[in-house]
Amino acid sequence: MTDWFHAGNERDIPSPALLIYPDRVRENIRRMIAVAGGVARLRPHIKTHKMAEVIRMQMDEGITKFKCATVAEAEMAAGCGAADVLLAYQPVGPNIQRVVRLAKAFPGTRFSVIADDAEAIRALSAVMAEDPGSARDSRATLGGRPSGSEETLPRAAATDTPAACGPQSLDVLLDIDCGQGRTGVPLGPKAVELYRLIALLPGLKPGGLHAYDGHIHDSDLAVRTKNCEAAFAPVNALRQELINAGLPVPRVVAGGTPTFPMHSKRGDVECSPGTCVFWDAGYGAKFSDLDFLLAAVLLTRVVSKPGANRLCLDLGHKAVASEMPHPRVQFPNLTDAKFVAHNEEHLVVETGHAGAFKVGDCVYGIPWHICPTVALHSEAVVVENGKATARWRVAARERRLTI
Repeated sequence: MTDWFHAGNERDIPSPALLIYPDRVRENIRRMIAVAGGVARLRPHIKTHKMAEVIRMQMDEGITKFKCATVAEAEMAAGCGAADVLLAYQPVGPNIQRVVRLAKAFPGTRFSVIADDAEAIRALSAVMAEDPGSARDSRATLGGRPSGSEETLPRAAATDTPAACGPQSLDVLLDIDCGQGRTGVPLGPKAVELYRLIALLPGLKPGGLHAYDGHIHDSDLAVRTKNCEAAFAPVNALRQELINAGLPVPRVVAGGTPTFPMHSKRGDVECSPGTCVFWDAGYGAKFSDLDFLLAAVLLTRVVSKPGANRLCLDLGHKAVASEMPHPRVQFPNLTDAKFVAHNEEHLVVETGHAGAFKVGDCVYGIPWHICPTVALHSEAVVVENGKATARWRVAARERRLTI
């Protein structure tokens, strides 16, 4: 029986390649919606896939809100017609102006950002309060269609009227450090003070709270649930304190994929899973309670046989995420593979099955960490019904599209 990931026309696919299986992606989107109890509280993260086609697939299922990490990802989502886009990254330096220009270029999309620093908040307010005519309408062809075919994503209509270029205010969510120690303000008086600042400054509106609990990734479901509840309880208390003080808290965006099941049970929290749209070997091994399908695979080839039991594959650091220890990829048909060396262009493995392969043969692998793996590829090969049929641009791997 042929493995589900096999492409019958693999000889036509240059390697290394990222393969995407749309039927499995659609099923994962539906499972995300089922876990969330509908689309109303679902705000999936774009960072995993960075592809316009996947956004459109999610929109086809009724999803309207998205979360992203870069201005390029936000622009790609807006170009697809997304109604609501949260940039979950505090804009600083030139990115402040880029965010404001983005909001003015796409008046049909509601944008919001996160912040945890008073000076950054003031700088954002100052730029928002500038003459709206300072925004320039830039147009460009964005990716997301098969190679050789380009499509211009929907953009804001051109206008000569500065006042029509954008919103009068931008929603800012206060980023809360709920235990990860990466970004966010600690819970306490400073959090209240910063939220009041957002409410007072011109050009800004308090958009709620953002609490990413990426430090919670226990394999044991009961332990993960307990830790998630402990991290979120102070966030919920802060929300109530702000409301009691007469400050609006229109939304709380919490969690990623590991704590998605916990936050989905809260009726007043937006969930933002990301990895589960493609899934990967790492999460598959660690979270048996999460029922998602592998939907992204790497195709590599044997480029040399440096020993009787060794295979050298063209799957180097530039093709698979390498920030973690081995295994960085799992080979379903080489379960005994031992990783000997990993360089920019090469991966050397030892296996008792090396004799069954010749130079040029294809090997399929499941990446351990899919999100940074996708960002290493400029395009993905689409496999449908056992055959490679098209290519999708990984458009938002770029730091800049047009803004």
